[in-house]
Formats: sequence, C-alpha cells, structure tokens
Amino acid sequence: MNQLPLLDSIQFQQAFSLAANVTLLAVNIRNDRLIMTGSGIYTPFSATYHHARKGDPEEGRLLVARVPVLEPLEVKQSAAKEVEAGGGESTISAATDSGYCYQDSCDDPPPPSYPTFISSMMYDTFTFVLLNETQGDIKVCNGTFCCRLQYRWLLQDHKELYAFGALAGTHTVNGRYALQVCAVVCCAGLDQSSCGQEAEEAESKMDFLLEGNFDTKYVYPSILTSRMFLEQPESLEKAADGRLTMKHSNTKGGLVTACLYGRMYHLDNE
Repeated sequence: MNQLPLLDSIQFQQAFSLAANVTLLAVNIRNDRLIMTGSGIYTPFSATYHHARKGDPEEGRLLVARVPVLEPLEVKQSAAKEVEAGGGESTISAATDSGYCYQDSCDDPPPPSYPTFISSMMYDTFTFVLLNETQGDIKVCNGTFCCRLQYRWLLQDHKELYAFGALAGTHTVNGRYALQVCAVVCCAGLDQSSCGQEAEEAESKMDFLLEGNFDTKYVYPSILTSRMFLEQPESLEKAADGRLTMKHSNTKGGLVTACLYGRMYHLDNE
C-alpha cells in the first residue's frame, strides 16, 4: 500500500534496497481502491520503477533492468569497522561537494532554537519546525531523539510551505511498530496545520544535509520528488555512535519528502 508522505510504495522499496544493500524486486498488485500501486527493480545505486497515478489504466507493465553483483554485506561491514577505528565514520556512497560541512568538521555554533509545533503525520505526533528562511541550520527534537537539517533553497521565492519534523515513539494504527524518524516534508497547504498531510506535487528545490542520532542500525533513507519520482541520495554517512547523515543537492524535481525512517524492531512488543 501507499501512504504519503513517508511510506509511498516506491519510496520505501528504494529505501529498503539502499539501507539493506540488496537488490530488491518489488511486484505490487495494482488496485486503486486499496491504494496499491508501485513496483520496481532496485539496487543501492539505481532504480527502475513504475508508479501509476489516479486515472491511469489498470494494466500490467514490464520492467527490465541490469543489476550489479553486490559486494557481500560482511565485506562492507568489515571495511566499515576499519574506517570506524581510524576516523569514526564509514562512507556508503561517494560524496560530492555542495558547500555543506558535516557536524564534526564545522566550526559554526550549534543551531539556534526555532519555534516548534505539534502536528499529526501518518497518525503519529511529530514535533515540527517551519522552514521559512532562505537557508538555515535547524535542530528539532521529539523527547530525547533529535534531528538536524542544514538547508538552502535554490530559489528564494518558492511557493510551498515546508516543515522539518522528528518523531520517536510507537505507531499504533494498522499495526504496532517503534520508530525514530527525521523528515523534511512539503505541507499540503500554506497553513502549518497542513504539515504532515499528503502532497504529491511540489515545485521548490533545496540542497540539504539531513542528520539524526539513531538508536537502531535499521534506518531507511529516501528522497521523493514531485509526481512520484525518486532521487538517489548524493551521499550517506554512518558514524559509530549511531549518527546517520544524508546529503543531497541539485534536486531535479520539487521536493515532496526527504526522510530518514528508523525502525526500532526490538521495541515493537513493548
């Protein structure tokens, strides 16, 4: 099933492939009444997918992709440990410079405090901050779990309202599962009460660095742009202390969601 802004089908299919370092063949049954649409062939480096929209013909679609032979996970983990021993971080994909610095290498002071508000997103209560400036360095916390965002709008006169949110807690609607989430979302309207509601289209583009200190290794990164298009993160970096950083610039489409979706599997039954 699809549930914007965080769990559209192709969005999470790609996120799972990227986080687990696997090739994923996802074949969804097309049923608009049950909000079931979206299939693809995903690797940690690419995605070939189809996401039907309302009004599209309900017919099959053939997808063909050439996929790489992936490096065994135990080899990646061994390499990560070697890097952690030397510098504390391991790089999953190569980064390109977009003018941002990582937290440990920045000489800037800590992000200033911004007004927060509470809003529901996918039946969960998030703590949000509005992104009203042309650029900024923002920290938002939900309880003791905190997320950080460095961002810069590519055009200063963007029309949509955006919010940056954090969540740490147990989802209890249509299932029970524990979460830690950092997310940038396009609000459905121009009022902050619409932040967290579904939006499929956007025009605004930003360069950003999104970061969270997670208590789980199961964190699924995703970038979803206007009209259900995916973008591959420019870089992902994991630190030994649980910090995960996603960096992206030169977004091709208007940003709908940028998300680090953490699953606390060990707390699901508590």
